[in-house]
Amino acid sequence: MNLVLVEAGEMGADGVVEVRDGRAEHLRRVLRVGPGHRVRMGIVDGGAGTAEVVAVSADGVVLRFECAGPHPPRPPVDLLLAMPRPKVMKRLWAQLAAMGVGRVLVTNAEKVERMYFDTHVLDPGFIRERLIEGLQQACDTRMPLVTVHRRLKVLVEDEVEGLCPGTCRVAADPSFARPVTAALAGRGDRRVLLAVGPEGGWTPYELDLLARHGFGGAGMGTRILRADTACIALLAQVQAALKEAGAGGS
Repeated sequence: MNLVLVEAGEMGADGVVEVRDGRAEHLRRVLRVGPGHRVRMGIVDGGAGTAEVVAVSADGVVLRFECAGPHPPRPPVDLLLAMPRPKVMKRLWAQLAAMGVGRVLVTNAEKVERMYFDTHVLDPGFIRERLIEGLQQACDTRMPLVTVHRRLKVLVEDEVEGLCPGTCRVAADPSFARPVTAALAGRGDRRVLLAVGPEGGWTPYELDLLARHGFGGAGMGTRILRADTACIALLAQVQAALKEAGAGGS
């Protein structure tokens, strides 16, 4: 944990907050803080700064927060993700938050087992807990927005534009030879919406559906990767391309 992240409702008007859960355990046992020590702290969807440790006890840790600035902008990359196996999704939530994703659209697809949507890893409370874990790792405070969609066709045809308006859309699949950087050419200052399919890939019908609604194809070669590996690798490529473009690259 590189940032102690708290909810706005946990903090008093004077900036004092007491944490009693795993955050306190980490502060006591890993960071070994004592009164007067300073740690990095942020408010979920708020600003970040530092906090002074006021008191440490077996029950919790009391800190006084000093905000150093407003909340950071929402990351410029959104993700449309075909629901992977629940145990994969369980470990992917924190990674998505750590990587920097503005919005996650979890969707069904032909090669997704319908039972996957009955898992607890899609419960809002579970998702929020894992996203906070990732934000604390990455020292970020912006909570990714998450929605779950059981019908890909309805999502793509009727909902994507409202949820992710004006985005540069990229559909990833092993069948495409074009790299991510080429798919993002001409993006301008638009946000990116990256569509990542199930481990078996998108079906021809789904690829056609995505293409008809503005998703250009991109790939990373012919290797079939696990859903979480492919997702993180693709996000890294998108973010590297955006950083290069922002620095004056092609």
